[in-house]
Amino acid sequence: MNKTILGIAMSIGLILAGCGTGDSSHNGMGMMSSSPAPASAHNTADVTFAQAMIPHHQQAIEMAGLAASRSTNAKVKDLAGRIQSAQDPEIQQMQTWLAQWGESAMPGMNHGSMTGMMTDTDMEKLRQAGGLAFDTLFLQLMVQHHQGAIEMARTELAQGSSTDAKALAQRIIDGQTAEITEMRQLLTTM
Repeated sequence: MNKTILGIAMSIGLILAGCGTGDSSHNGMGMMSSSPAPASAHNTADVTFAQAMIPHHQQAIEMAGLAASRSTNAKVKDLAGRIQSAQDPEIQQMQTWLAQWGESAMPGMNHGSMTGMMTDTDMEKLRQAGGLAFDTLFLQLMVQHHQGAIEMARTELAQGSSTDAKALAQRIIDGQTAEITEMRQLLTTM
């Protein structure tokens, strides 16, 4: 008898699960939720992470944007495009968090001292380079840049409290570690 009741309960559960839309903007009753999900609890480390990672990502996007006109390597151009596509939405997300947390970006901050950030001299060398020289310099500088982002993300995992920010930090570690491996491999073929 207990097996029969258990079987019926499991069948009902499966039927009900099949009725879901798979769209997280709907509640369990199939109706749209009108209120946004509350921002996760955060602390100073989360704010620092977002405030520092935004300009860090912006510089990576600037660096990657140069590849379209300066690189002659399709793999480097593809990688640069993926970096831009991944990091721009992350910037938007962090800006949203800062607004929700009542914090602002840090204009005027000396970002040149941040881990992995390129100096003005490095950026100018990259802007002036072309072809193989660009590709090699881009990959070398972007490896350093990614290593800095990974270090910042590890600090967030260790010290942050926002589940959303920590999840982003883990995605940065995973994605950029894979890209570092790819870039180091590309450097061996230059």
